[in-house]
Amino acid sequence: MNSSRIASRVVRTALLVATTAAVSTACGDSLGPTPDAITRLPRALSVSEQQVIAASNTFGLALMRHTVAGDTRPNVVLSPLSASMALGMTLNGADGATFDAMRNTLGFAGMSQDEINGAYSGLIELLSDLDPAVRFEIANSLWANQDFPIHPAFVAAVTAAFQATAESRDFADPATVGAINSWVKANTDGLIESIVDSLDPDMVMVLINAIFFDGAWTSRFDPEKTVSQPFTRADGSTVNVDMMQLTDAELSVGARNDYVSVELPYGGKAFSMVVVVPHTMSARDFMAGLDQAAWDEVIDGLRPSTLDLLSLPRFTLSYDGFLNAPLDTMGMGVAFRPGADFTKMSPLGDQVCIDFVRQKSFIEVNERGTRAAAVTAVGVRPTSFNAMVVDRPFVFAIRERLSGTVLFMGLVGDPTAEPEEPEPLSSSCG
Repeated sequence: MNSSRIASRVVRTALLVATTAAVSTACGDSLGPTPDAITRLPRALSVSEQQVIAASNTFGLALMRHTVAGDTRPNVVLSPLSASMALGMTLNGADGATFDAMRNTLGFAGMSQDEINGAYSGLIELLSDLDPAVRFEIANSLWANQDFPIHPAFVAAVTAAFQATAESRDFADPATVGAINSWVKANTDGLIESIVDSLDPDMVMVLINAIFFDGAWTSRFDPEKTVSQPFTRADGSTVNVDMMQLTDAELSVGARNDYVSVELPYGGKAFSMVVVVPHTMSARDFMAGLDQAAWDEVIDGLRPSTLDLLSLPRFTLSYDGFLNAPLDTMGMGVAFRPGADFTKMSPLGDQVCIDFVRQKSFIEVNERGTRAAAVTAVGVRPTSFNAMVVDRPFVFAIRERLSGTVLFMGLVGDPTAEPEEPEPLSSSCG
């Protein structure tokens, strides 16, 4: 038996569970015409684009590791690209140590802002039109509080590189929340309805990225073959799920001592889903060690193979999480604290910091294919400190604290007033 067939048997044993009756002898389950395969990019990637893609992937893997480490919920779904783009827009406003920390955390060490922006711009253009059989859309927007001064150069850089729309709104007006969320809903085809619950009137800016994906499997699952089967959770308990079945499938498969993997392409095969099932450790532990080298190993281990049966759960997941903590751990902490330098964003940029990075994501996997969306919002606000501005008439007193003796007391109505002579005395004494 050749290695590809051995891999198929391993995957069938470890990854796929089905009854004998569910296995069809028909050749494949492709429903409808198969799109033409896309075997190369329409143009060569520039050096900067290659760097941004590598950086985005490395950043995304680290973000996922740190998020999973701090989030005990059973399902975590992130879009590394969405987070990278929202923070990439914000990066244009950073300077000094804040710029260095954000750039390094995003994986762009050594690249200039112009190189980073140019690579993002090219990547948006490239990915959006790559596969006619797959709908993939990227949208960006900048929402500024109308009372906050912004450098025109910052707005120009973000709108040009990220094809972002820019809005100046009153953050104290509830209609602004509605406008932001309407933009989010429109740019995720309704899969995500909102990203902000309310806006603090003191908030100065929100930068948002939205990503939408809709792709049909190259070889679709036949809905009539979907069966209810047990799915074993991490704690050993089981739950019945709708398990889709694909038989006699020509796919890329990987098999190692500690996991099995399979790649399912969409449309013309430019996009795909890679599924990895660990069997010597938990999926959470596997994720904890999934750095760029480990991910490269997964991808490099995929080989063309014929699976007698692929059985995959049909599922719909949504996720909502704040990414401040993992980004802080990854080295971006200075951007979240007083002292952050966003002076390229605003003349008051030394008085603001990132208040939140929030991402909402949605994914639906069924027999036809996959719909997915993600929205990442970066909120910028004035640095948090308690202030008392004595800018009106006041009373003061100087006292000895232990005895309580008041030594001086005064009323100040105008600190700049020159001393005046007293009113002439009109005495009734003689």
